[in-house]
Amino acid sequence: MSLYSRITGTGSALPPRRLSNADMVERLARDGIETSDDWIIERTGIRARYFADEGMFSSDLGAEAARRAIDAAGRSPAEVDLIIVATSTPDMVFPSTATIVQRKLGIAGCPAFDLQAVCTGFIYALTVADAMIRSGSARCALVIGAEVFSRILDFKDRTTCVLFGDGAGAVVLEASERPGILATDIHADGRHLAILCVPGHVQGGQVLGDPLLKIDGPAVFKLAVGVLEETARAVLQRAGMGSEEVDWLVPHQANVRIMQSAARKLKLPMDRVIVTVDQHGNTSAASIPLALDAGVRDGRIPSGLRVLRVGVGGGLTWGSVLLKM
Repeated sequence: MSLYSRITGTGSALPPRRLSNADMVERLARDGIETSDDWIIERTGIRARYFADEGMFSSDLGAEAARRAIDAAGRSPAEVDLIIVATSTPDMVFPSTATIVQRKLGIAGCPAFDLQAVCTGFIYALTVADAMIRSGSARCALVIGAEVFSRILDFKDRTTCVLFGDGAGAVVLEASERPGILATDIHADGRHLAILCVPGHVQGGQVLGDPLLKIDGPAVFKLAVGVLEETARAVLQRAGMGSEEVDWLVPHQANVRIMQSAARKLKLPMDRVIVTVDQHGNTSAASIPLALDAGVRDGRIPSGLRVLRVGVGGGLTWGSVLLKM
């Protein structure tokens, strides 16, 4: 008998503090930085984002999203036997944010670790969890994307600070006799690491280098459009499907123009693309599970539909997961 993995529950969490574009314009103006609501919307499609207050960390958001996913799956924390947290903004250097989430959920004993692939992190984490379930190493996994990107933004750079937000999304992935995850595809190319990075590091009790996010927007856009189409077609080929058989595209929520371009190349109409970037901004590893949970909870993605999830992030990393809900 073949063993597969299926998503049985989804959940998400956002900090309570919502900042509209108008709020960001006002904040930046205090430092003499000019921008506008129209400028932000035209270039990104973003209208608002959420920022965590002081004292709130990735583990707090991740644990809350996980609780909601566990409830949706009809499980208890005690049944979880694997925790993977995709994050680029861990609570501390070590231990892993996953072990902190594990403690907050009252779970002990199961493996828990972080995975760092920036905005593609959730795709990578889901791929690893799927492989562990198929191998028999786990039966009920929590896969979480959690970020507090507001802590690494340069608020003197209007081209980056308006793009990102904080949040978390989670899924419960369980062993099943029925196919759920149909195919996965992940890649990286370190030659492009400089176009999206936070180059600082900790040494001798100090942060050396620049601890704030740096991005070459045009370079990221040019590469993202190409690799998203490439990975989408690769995962569809592995599953023996065509793009016309996809019910919903759930892409990384970085920029609405990137999503529109990817959908156009795959010949998918935008009314079959889940879009949350307008309300959440780019939440990096949290963006895909946040968007999936939004589609599940508002009824657009019921059980049985085929969902294609694609992402691209710093590294450069990219990948996709094709699944049946």
